[in-house]
Amino acid sequence: MANKDYYQLLGVNRSATEKELKTAYRKLAKQYHPDANPNNPQAEQKFKEINEAYEVLSDSEKRSQYDAYGADFAKYAGGNPYGGGVPFSGNPFARQQQGRVNVEFGENGSFDDILGSIFGNVTRGRQSNMGADFNGNDIEHAVKISLYEAYHGAQRTITKDGRRINVNIPRGADNGTKVRLVGEGEPSMGRGRTGDLLLVIEVENDTQFEREGDHLYCDIRVDMFTALLGGKVEVPTFERPVMVTIAPGTQSGKKLRLGGKGMPNLKQKNISGDLYARVLITVPERLTDKQRQLIEELRKSF
Repeated sequence: MANKDYYQLLGVNRSATEKELKTAYRKLAKQYHPDANPNNPQAEQKFKEINEAYEVLSDSEKRSQYDAYGADFAKYAGGNPYGGGVPFSGNPFARQQQGRVNVEFGENGSFDDILGSIFGNVTRGRQSNMGADFNGNDIEHAVKISLYEAYHGAQRTITKDGRRINVNIPRGADNGTKVRLVGEGEPSMGRGRTGDLLLVIEVENDTQFEREGDHLYCDIRVDMFTALLGGKVEVPTFERPVMVTIAPGTQSGKKLRLGGKGMPNLKQKNISGDLYARVLITVPERLTDKQRQLIEELRKSF
């Protein structure tokens, strides 16, 4: 390894942060692990090299010595760079026994056990010198709800690992709202934290209402005589219809505001938006001769 560049082996630059080193190592360790590449000596050798590189670069003191002296820094900085009196084999999990290297990966040798050994656990039947723990990634999953459900709140049942999990979707949820299920994401490696499952809400379009933030909009049809003379019309809401007064001479397109009848605010539970009802004036499609005559007389009167 004296002529090899540890940074190049991990695919990072020399200014890489600890997090960047962990991410690069984790990806490569999964890719080249012998259990994932049976009968592939090239992969096994690559696995040993990236382990050696990470063992050095993940330790701030060893990294400083490496940066100063290169891969042979132990000759100049003094002592065994990997601790103890055991010669380094190219694999930080290896032990020198009777002139050869013996690597122990757990009782059953499963890939999960191997990865657990890589990323920081010290358990019966295996040994890790790295102490590196990795949190599991969060997982996002899209969930569609209706606008009616967004108004009232909803429930969904998620099946995970044979378990049924009931999830409450809060009132006022909008497109992009995330409902977090703690600890239901990707498993951790080592003693890291299990990731979370994030349900990303998608609210479907409604046939009656349009939504803008916490406000709702709908159209109401008002006959020409009510628009002319005034009266009352029914306005739909997500609770129950509301009767509103139409003033005489109301014009088509006028918006009637119903305060607090819009969407619940997601963060402030006691606050709701408004509902705006747009007036659409309707006229009769067919007239009798007598009706036409009366309307002509009315028009002349104006």
